[in-house]
Amino acid sequence: MEEKTDEALYRIYLEKADNEAFKILLERHREPLALFLYGMLHNMEDAEDVMLDAYAVAASGTTKFKEKSSFKTWLYAIARNLALKHLRKKHFFFIPLNEETAEIPEENSSPDMELLKTEENRILYEALNKIHPDYRQVLHLIYFEEMDNDEVAKVLGKNKKQIYNLAARGKQALKETMQSLGYER
Repeated sequence: MEEKTDEALYRIYLEKADNEAFKILLERHREPLALFLYGMLHNMEDAEDVMLDAYAVAASGTTKFKEKSSFKTWLYAIARNLALKHLRKKHFFFIPLNEETAEIPEENSSPDMELLKTEENRILYEALNKIHPDYRQVLHLIYFEEMDNDEVAKVLGKNKKQIYNLAARGKQALKETMQSLGYER
């Protein structure tokens, strides 16, 4: 049986009120989206709440999916906007994590969290939380969510050149930060 695309599943959900189609979308993107939001909100409970709110917006059909991008890109843009709204409500903007405030999720909570197990990945995770939030978001979307520069630009509301520059600066900042944390490669 052929696996349906996200866009096809979403159309089926909207046209036929097929909850199974929407459930598949939720299962496909729930954990990676929550991890992306965690990078913005630094609190897994808030990240999961905002992730569910993004799905609620998608499920309601109030924000129209015009298929100018992928469903994933559209969903991430909704989630990012909701996360920014959440941060504004809390009067709290991208506070860098330090040892006292860092909330590292339980290692076995999901397959994506397995990435945090090894020492190398622990250093990577710590370094990502020390670089500028714009760099962190771009690198996360490109390398963890496997989005191209066009998709990242749509999620973040920037142009392709800005994404290219943020990615290049982000890689350099990440490399320098990892070296300062003792990772040599």
